[in-house]
Amino acid sequence: QVSRAIAIARRTRSIILQNICLAIGTKALFIVLGAFGLVSMWGAVFADVGVALLAVLNSLRVFRD
Repeated sequence: QVSRAIAIARRTRSIILQNICLAIGTKALFIVLGAFGLVSMWGAVFADVGVALLAVLNSLRVFRD
């Protein structure tokens, strides 16, 4: 039981780190693109919402077991 809980916790932590890296990476990309005027504010908003949706869907992988 304890070993299974530890395995689930490690998998969950891995998915959390993936979600954080995806979100920060996307935000950094759109900050740079916005600074050069290559993307509008609406583009950044849609990208942010899209990344949030992907993070939620990625988090659902925890329940696959």
